[in-house]
Amino acid sequence: MQRCLELAALGKGSTHPNPMVGSVIIHNGQIIGEGWHHKAGEPHAEVNAIESVQNRKLLKESTIYVSLEPCAHFGKTPPCSLRIIEEGIPHVVVATVDPHSAVAGKGIEMLRDKGVKVEVGILEKEARELNAPFFTFHKEKRPYVTLKMAVSSDGFLAPDPNTREANEPAWITGYRSKQKVHKLRSEVDAILVGGKTIVMDNPSLTTRLWPGKSPQRIIWTNRPIDGRNTVMNDGNSTWIVGPHASEYGYESPIETWNTNTAIELLHELFERNITHVLVEGGASTIQKFLEDEVWDEAWVLNGKVAFESGIKAPVLDSARKVEEFQVEDDLWQRFERL
Repeated sequence: MQRCLELAALGKGSTHPNPMVGSVIIHNGQIIGEGWHHKAGEPHAEVNAIESVQNRKLLKESTIYVSLEPCAHFGKTPPCSLRIIEEGIPHVVVATVDPHSAVAGKGIEMLRDKGVKVEVGILEKEARELNAPFFTFHKEKRPYVTLKMAVSSDGFLAPDPNTREANEPAWITGYRSKQKVHKLRSEVDAILVGGKTIVMDNPSLTTRLWPGKSPQRIIWTNRPIDGRNTVMNDGNSTWIVGPHASEYGYESPIETWNTNTAIELLHELFERNITHVLVEGGASTIQKFLEDEVWDEAWVLNGKVAFESGIKAPVLDSARKVEEFQVEDDLWQRFERL
């Protein structure tokens, strides 16, 4: 099952809105086939694993391991449970039940009804953690929320706005950290920042330093955004939200709607099929999610630069540190909400 999880992770950033899934087929203690889900609309992990087996006759004496319950419905592809039954595979080992309402135990039930032996719960915790955004989306009916903030050595997100000009980013971390942030962006569906971040930094909010699709851009603001900013004039989609956003009169590809709280915003993003959103700041924007207690994990990037004064970094209450490592001179820490 550990190999299933390793295979599943190869699909990170490319399977939305589907989960990452890996599958391994064992015959007499030997791996004879394996596969993972590459992209939404393409074959699922179980099918790819089956197709990789050279001698299909062995399937009738094999066990198939899969990191998520095989589907039981017709979507863009036929049900994986049906394919397993058709191939005559007698034994299925599943890490965890699929929370999607179209599956939710139905795949396991279909298999057992046809006499297939099904075991469930092997490395279940690890399988759920791998697809935490997928499980949050379907169980809590909101996107998984990742906060990200770069913090100076003296605890600031940015220097005093009165000490710098607009459109002049104040970098805290190094180039390798910037690359890694762009990797994070490539793995989410949407990226969100506040209007002040746009004014002061003029970011493009893309994955230009890492291969992969750029996320949907969202700007949460209390005032109109200048059309000269990159996110407004580069021809790519940007969503503008806030208390009066619908009054700003932007044209496509800029879209607007009104929102007042983080919870309200997340409900709207759920309806728009956003599974995972990365909140990159600034301080007041991050604070909205902390106050409403609708965040799941936070990346804190600690740089060596000192500002002496400025905008203080928000405090992560009710959080536990689960990971820490160096990226050149920068200390990366990941926290989970308790």
